[in-house]
Amino acid sequence: MNTSPQQPTSGPTSGPTSGPRPAKDPVDAIVEQWAAVRPDLDTRAMEVFGRVYRLSRAMGDRVEKAYAALGIGRGEFDVLATLRRSGEPYTLSPRQLSSTLMLTTGGMTGRLDKLERAALLRRSPDPHDRRGLQVTLTEKGLELVDRAVGTGLAVQTEALSAALNPEQADQLTDLLRKLLSATEAPGS
Repeated sequence: MNTSPQQPTSGPTSGPTSGPRPAKDPVDAIVEQWAAVRPDLDTRAMEVFGRVYRLSRAMGDRVEKAYAALGIGRGEFDVLATLRRSGEPYTLSPRQLSSTLMLTTGGMTGRLDKLERAALLRRSPDPHDRRGLQVTLTEKGLELVDRAVGTGLAVQTEALSAALNPEQADQLTDLLRKLLSATEAPGS
């Protein structure tokens, strides 16, 4: 790790940046503690994934608040958004929803029950499979998910543009895509 004295505001590692580095954050404190007791460790991965985790949690909380103002939670938004993204007629089977959202059928049933009671979706028999069901977004559900996606995206965009310019956001997107691809690759 580079702890060059020329960069007094930098964290334990340094690299190419555009402008001064931000003030130290809680991840820096954790890394510094590890460096004190285990100076042999290369903690770069901890720095990256620790920040990704904290960022995900913080933004998840902000977006959750935005959805709550509309009367839904993140789980309900995910179901409605999956139906919306499927395109007209905004219909999927419960199995398709479960696999897309990586939920058990029991977990999916609870969400569908809640959303159906709120008249945001409806379940009906699948005309192609007597044993199957179809889940379809209602007009009310369509209006709500369109408002929710706009609201959630506005919260995310505000946070992103407060910290990064468009070029930096594009670079970060590319780097995170590369890291995610390598992390999700078979054998990882």
